[in-house]
Amino acid sequence: MKTYEARRSKQMGVDFIKENHVAYVTLNRPEAMNSLDPESVQRLAEIWSEVKKDNDIRVSVFTGTGEKSFCTGTDMKKTPPPEECMAAMWLRDGQPIIPDMKMWKPIICAINGYAIGGGLEMALACDMRIASSKAKFGFTEVKVASLAGLNGTQCLPRAIPQAVAMKMLLTGELIDAEEALRVGLISDIVEPAGLQELAKKYAEKIAANAPLSVKAAKQAVVMGLEMPLDQGIAFSHLLWGVLRDTEDRKEGFRAFAEKRSPQWKGK
Repeated sequence: MKTYEARRSKQMGVDFIKENHVAYVTLNRPEAMNSLDPESVQRLAEIWSEVKKDNDIRVSVFTGTGEKSFCTGTDMKKTPPPEECMAAMWLRDGQPIIPDMKMWKPIICAINGYAIGGGLEMALACDMRIASSKAKFGFTEVKVASLAGLNGTQCLPRAIPQAVAMKMLLTGELIDAEEALRVGLISDIVEPAGLQELAKKYAEKIAANAPLSVKAAKQAVVMGLEMPLDQGIAFSHLLWGVLRDTEDRKEGFRAFAEKRSPQWKGK
């Protein structure tokens, strides 16, 4: 097993381990419901940058420590008000966290408890969402005169029916795992003890597939959703043609004929 140093410092707040082409990214501030302080935000940016650059990583699992909470958003007790005006911050840095997660490698979110505010926004930035039966989801920003401004107001109505998204955003009420499954916010529910094992199973299935094909499938879906149907189909066919000439596609056909596991090179 190849492993990066897992930083369990309370100042860093995020663990990062790589195993069998899978990156495991774990928020590790259970005493603060895995909320995000400035140090953990910075650490997440570093980790997602490393995941993008490391060709040995094919898929990531994103979760939180313990069974109570995936992430409850910003740690308001440890996050001081900004000293700069909004314009200066935005024009220099843009949004925090979410852009760092943009990549063609899939991210599985294993939601082990509360996913609230920024926690749910990070979950929405992932490609697959599975949850513990104890998980709860919501945007409570309207209760404190704020807004789910990272991606919540835009991505939630794209992930679930608009009427349900509006109810969550305007009332600030939480929904449980069963309701999240019913409306399509998550794909699976499992008892808390089995969540990490299920995430690992899905991640290893993805990692066993041809890495360029996995990236192309994600790209076709993500970009195709922003196109008219005929253009999305044309774009998907173009990606199919790009994959047709890869070494991995030839290897896949040979492995199938020879009844063996393929050896992918990502070329």
